[in-house]
Amino acid sequence: MKTNRDNLVGSLWMIAAMAGFAVEDSFVKAATKTLPVAQVLVLFGLGGALVFALNAFRLKDPLFSKAVVSPPMLVRVCFEITGRLFYVLALAYASLSSATVILQATPLVVIAFAALFMGETVGWRRWTAIFVGLLGVLVILNPSADSFTWASLLAVVGLLGFAGRDLASRAAPASLSTSVLGVYGFMAVAVAGGLYFLWEGRGAVALSPVVAWTMTGAVGAGVLAYACLMKAMRTGEVAAVTPFRYTRLLFGIGAAVFWFGETITANMVVGSGLIVLSGLFILMRGASKSAA
Repeated sequence: MKTNRDNLVGSLWMIAAMAGFAVEDSFVKAATKTLPVAQVLVLFGLGGALVFALNAFRLKDPLFSKAVVSPPMLVRVCFEITGRLFYVLALAYASLSSATVILQATPLVVIAFAALFMGETVGWRRWTAIFVGLLGVLVILNPSADSFTWASLLAVVGLLGFAGRDLASRAAPASLSTSVLGVYGFMAVAVAGGLYFLWEGRGAVALSPVVAWTMTGAVGAGVLAYACLMKAMRTGEVAAVTPFRYTRLLFGIGAAVFWFGETITANMVVGSGLIVLSGLFILMRGASKSAA
């Protein structure tokens, strides 16, 4: 039974995780201004996989088992490759603020996928909330405006990849630890980079000290954020800590404005509001049903 203190501590861990992911996104975006996207993905993936592999060895978690090649894990890796590749492309070619806001619709798409492909029951109220949240994404994209860029759609494809990954994670074997999942999740990022190397056809670029530290910061922030996220979900109740995922909006938009000099549009404010309100409504509906 989780206490109020557990929920408070879990919420603080969740806020720390979202701040870490925002920092990771910022470092990755900064790195893509100098390095090819494929190289950023490979370096980021290998760096993160190495950290999680060392932790798995420390905990004596086996990295190789039949569970690793189970169908849910293979599906998870495919979605991870798609999500990571297109989200990093969005960070490289679209604004950080729009990519961050669009990504917040991931939980809505996860619920929709669960209803469509896994037979979960979703009532008309939650379906309405999902459509409202997706409308928020459409408002942000604003395809009828002269300012519309196809680069923003990269974030939408990344969103679909992450939603599929999260859904496949539900079916992943429980015997696989967080560290092992982290290894293969980050290895999928490196594979995504390798595939994009073949597509892009650009050679690797020598790392300057500044870029090397930028990539080190991206890996460090990503690993710490992932660890904080796991800590949050294991410390507090899901319904209590999950709403604090949306603090990533504040951190991401803050970085976009102060680090990259981006301008926040009215469409982005309205769209993010629709996404957040829809997500919070669905969380409250789920919590009320659990308490009933």
